[in-house]
Amino acid sequence: MTDSPSDLADRLAGAVTTGDTEAVRACLERGAPADTPGPDGLPLLCTAVARLDHSTAEVLVDGGADQDRELPDGSTPLLRAVDTGSPTLVSMVLGTAPRLRLSETSRQQLLDLARHWFETGVVEELRHRTGSAEPAAVRRVDEPAGDTIEEVSLGGRTVRDGHGAILTHLEWAFGLFPPLDEVMARVVPHTPDDDSNWFAATYYPSLRRGPRIRAALTELRRHPDPLRRYFIAQVMWHRNLFGTVDRAPDLAQDSDFLASWALEEPDERVLAAVLGVYAGHDHPEQETIGLRYVGHPDPRVRGEVVWCLSQERTARSDAAASALLGLVHDPEPEVRASVAQALGPQFTPDRRLEPLALDALLRLVRDESRDVRHRATESLSGYDDRSAPVLEAFLVLLDEDDANLRLEAAWALALRDDPRTEAAYARVGPLDVFSQHDHRTSGLWNYRASHRSDQG
Repeated sequence: MTDSPSDLADRLAGAVTTGDTEAVRACLERGAPADTPGPDGLPLLCTAVARLDHSTAEVLVDGGADQDRELPDGSTPLLRAVDTGSPTLVSMVLGTAPRLRLSETSRQQLLDLARHWFETGVVEELRHRTGSAEPAAVRRVDEPAGDTIEEVSLGGRTVRDGHGAILTHLEWAFGLFPPLDEVMARVVPHTPDDDSNWFAATYYPSLRRGPRIRAALTELRRHPDPLRRYFIAQVMWHRNLFGTVDRAPDLAQDSDFLASWALEEPDERVLAAVLGVYAGHDHPEQETIGLRYVGHPDPRVRGEVVWCLSQERTARSDAAASALLGLVHDPEPEVRASVAQALGPQFTPDRRLEPLALDALLRLVRDESRDVRHRATESLSGYDDRSAPVLEAFLVLLDEDDANLRLEAAWALALRDDPRTEAAYARVGPLDVFSQHDHRTSGLWNYRASHRSDQG
């Protein structure tokens, strides 16, 4: 039986109102108009925006909802999204090609609104709009992208404090490139580095290319304020996160830039951040720089040194190998955990487990820190070592309280076709809903299939 247009519209309105995104998608696929009005007469996209329902808003826009439609009060769904202060929501509602789709007047209106909220402040703007003098309720919430943001409630309205991020996002979307220090001033020094505003301020400048942005990065990396230098290090992290072949010249310059910065950076936090980006490069001075800081007093720096001494496809020098093995005894578990991971086969070009590395991993799988034990077990599992000490280490790990660690040990025994595999998996116990789809659970099936084949 075919749904009538009115039934589809009612069903779509109900799905949007309750936040049932999958039902919204199904209604749109059946032909429900994306601009169906809600009970208040406004398009349902406005309902999703008011509910801060990011996923439903995205589905509606993808389904044809008009985010630029002028409403009776002169606003648009997109302007209302900017009012919410949620960067993710604005991203969902902004849609494709906004620079081409929107008139210059409309683009400026969006920029002005975001800038007004940002410069006025959420609390003050809410006081102005609601007339309320009561204290504002502020809490920290997660944005769907994974960062966090403050959410402010006052006078019956709730708005997120992400207008700085929205402004930065809109500028990029409209082809505007404000000076880097201007973007930086939006978050330094009053925004934590896990905040949505910080993310936008460090991410969008990282997409810029050319001599102008490189000159700005070079100048600001020598700023006397360590927090501003840390900001630049985060820009570099985003800039180098996804290296592509067509960016090879940029990456080479970035690598030299980071190497010289690492040699002169005095602040521990900034140095750790710089080394964290630099270690992702293939640079001829990397081992030398790693060895320079192997005894640094800050564990964050020593943790990044591990990766300077552990480049994929590159054999370690004797000095680097000795320094890395020395960090097995580091007092900080975070550093030992990095060492345990760095001793894995992916950082060993010939994938052979040397005796000293084997001794180190056998020590680390008995470490007092569960995270260290887990990373060491993963590294040891990746080698095809079937010696008695290695097999015994996996068997001991089956007594761990952590089911994930027991699963790793059982998987390692299965990879070695050990006759105790069946018993090992029996000791893993119940898994959570995510672990049930873990590739390591197939170890028992593969072991049984192999032995059925042998018997047949």
